Amino acid sequence: MRALVVYCHPDPGSFTAAVRDLICARLTEAGADLRVLDLYACGFDGALSRDEWRGYLDSPANRLPVAEDVAALEWCDTLIFVYPTWWYGLPAVLKGWLDRVMLPDVAFLMPDGVNKTIRPGLTHVTRLGVFTTCGASRWLTFLVGAPGKRTLLRGVRLLCARGCRTAFAAHYLMDSSTPESRAAHLARVGRAIDRLVGNRSSQRQESRA
Repeated sequence: MRALVVYCHPDPGSFTAAVRDLICARLTEAGADLRVLDLYACGFDGALSRDEWRGYLDSPANRLPVAEDVAALEWCDTLIFVYPTWWYGLPAVLKGWLDRVMLPDVAFLMPDGVNKTIRPGLTHVTRLGVFTTCGASRWLTFLVGAPGKRTLLRGVRLLCARGCRTAFAAHYLMDSSTPESRAAHLARVGRAIDRLVGNRSSQRQESRA
């Protein structure tokens, strides 16, 4: 298993960082070869430049500005996103990562003379996980439409392998969270990631606890 964790939060001491650390620990326990892209720590620029936009369809030259991120995306078979939900969606830096890295001939294939719509390019990705926190309640997030969740679990999922397994966990009402609610959420994240990657050793350890 080759797991890529795309992590997006400006505060290294955040609860989102604790979620990331748990996920990385469970992936390691499952024997995964692990890579983490910390978008804030590496100073990722989420703005698609005019030059990049003009060369967007120019493959493979379109990869050059984000070559390392593209290489990581093409390397993995398990793709995990860990981030806070802001204004019901993805943080700007993470949305910019999608804009700049999910490129034609990388994440999808453009229409051509035979095909009238785009086709999946991430068919090597067989597992997709999304783990987030939300200031709003569950019902309000759903009422608005949960655009961040839809972008990843529907939009990105459609570019992955057929039968791609998915996992999702969100801590709602994060601004009024308690130590108990955060602990419960971490337990939920652990169970979700174990199911996603088939980490039976962690499941057995929890069942004995």
